[in-house]
Amino acid sequence: MNTPPDSSPSPTSSRPDHPVHFTPALARIVATVSVGFVVTQLDVTIVNIALARIATDLHANVARLQWIVDAYTLAFAVLMLSGGVLGDRYGARRMYAAGLVVFALASLACGIAANPVLLIAARALQGAGAAAMLPNSLALLNEACRHERTLRARAVGLWTAAGAVSIAAGPIAGGLLIAAFGWRSIFLVNLPLCAAGLAATLMWIPASRRAGAASASQAASRDASQSASEAAPQAATSADTPAQRPRSLDVRGQLLAVIALTAFTGAVIECRPLGFAHWAVWGGFVLALAAGAAFVALEARIEAPMLPLAMLRNRTFSAAVLFGVCVNLTYYGTVFVLALFLQHARGQSPLQAGLTFIPLTGGFLLSNIASGHVVARYGTRLPMIGGALVAGLGYALLIPVDANTPLIALLAAFLLIPAGMGLAVPAMTTTVLASVEPARAGTASALLNTARQAGGAVGVAAFGALTGGGAAAEVVSGLHADTAISAALLLVAAWLAWNMRADAAHLAHQAHPTHPAQAATDAARTKASRQGKRAYE
Repeated sequence: MNTPPDSSPSPTSSRPDHPVHFTPALARIVATVSVGFVVTQLDVTIVNIALARIATDLHANVARLQWIVDAYTLAFAVLMLSGGVLGDRYGARRMYAAGLVVFALASLACGIAANPVLLIAARALQGAGAAAMLPNSLALLNEACRHERTLRARAVGLWTAAGAVSIAAGPIAGGLLIAAFGWRSIFLVNLPLCAAGLAATLMWIPASRRAGAASASQAASRDASQSASEAAPQAATSADTPAQRPRSLDVRGQLLAVIALTAFTGAVIECRPLGFAHWAVWGGFVLALAAGAAFVALEARIEAPMLPLAMLRNRTFSAAVLFGVCVNLTYYGTVFVLALFLQHARGQSPLQAGLTFIPLTGGFLLSNIASGHVVARYGTRLPMIGGALVAGLGYALLIPVDANTPLIALLAAFLLIPAGMGLAVPAMTTTVLASVEPARAGTASALLNTARQAGGAVGVAAFGALTGGGAAAEVVSGLHADTAISAALLLVAAWLAWNMRADAAHLAHQAHPTHPAQAATDAARTKASRQGKRAYE
């Protein structure tokens, strides 16, 4: 098989009207939007550490624990696209700030929940806040970098590294908080973080950041002869001013997406305790299939769909999204099972489990930072392929593990998994942003993260079901199956990246748009060349 050429333009080139500079103002914006990513990712690991205590205090079985994890992930996934659309319509800055407020209030509700049902409902509200934050944080970041490829690769690496820090800190912070104040404190810790993020948003992110760039982009599309200097002043318009002809919210599509994904995940979760023959299980699968088919049919015919199906016809974009699904499905599902394995099968306390998790979560930090430099130098395909293979090897090393395996034997796997994923995920994100028009960055990032979170929800549901009722032997057996499936899925992810065929000219234009005057000159030369050829013939 021939290796496809890397689609990324030369990292040494830059847009002539926007030099590559990582300014203090940009650093403040990266720090501010990273707060949203930090709080959304913190709950991935910190909640898993608390599952054993939550089960004891609230009398929750494994299925209820899966719902506590997945209520957040499902709401996050199904509302993500609407969050991106609302950001495109009302301004990414405004929606990002609103998401911080909702997430903080939901975290307070989680901290005072008296039973599993209330906790599950509050977790779903947390997911709604996260869905407003994440796509708009990435859109703000993309616009702050003016869609310049090299600068964006570095900024995305730092943004992702901030999430990696929270994932790394989650287990140990969760263990310490649970030991000192109880499991409720892991939710209440979000309150000061969200308050700091909201204050920074109001102070450091200018209202001119997002829609201004979109407006300039639209102006350039309308008039190819307009010079860059004439288009530049338009970048001063308000980011909270809706772009021209903003898309409306697809309410029917949103409801169908909620029904389809919730029904499918619920059926997977309840399949083990109720059995497939139970009406709620097979009925859930039927409902998910019907709602999913109705969703696709609706999105194909309406003028302003929540899911722009045309984006999926871009092979680079689709491959990157599927890559993200594989990554999140394997990681979220495995972290859930490992939390049960360490505390149920090995008898560790939350603090001991948190300490054990440190290599698995902390390994993201260095590889995320390194990924930005690797992408800027070599493009996106190489780190995606290599990262998937390294992480897949880590999962494969966990296949023979049992309750008596020495902890030191887990170290290699716990380092390889985050090293590979941390290398691949920023490259995947950069690929998605580079494959769409700048004005659709919010929707594209929302679609990517919707697919990733949906994959994570399915991973928790499917891998959690493999652990049965949570007994030690069942958890060990489930871990064996989980890690084998994960290794296979990451081989599929590497294959997707290997076969990614990108339109190099399109991606180069997105990263380094041709000056309108130069475009006109090139077109004239092409026309003259063709006329000369015909005359010669």
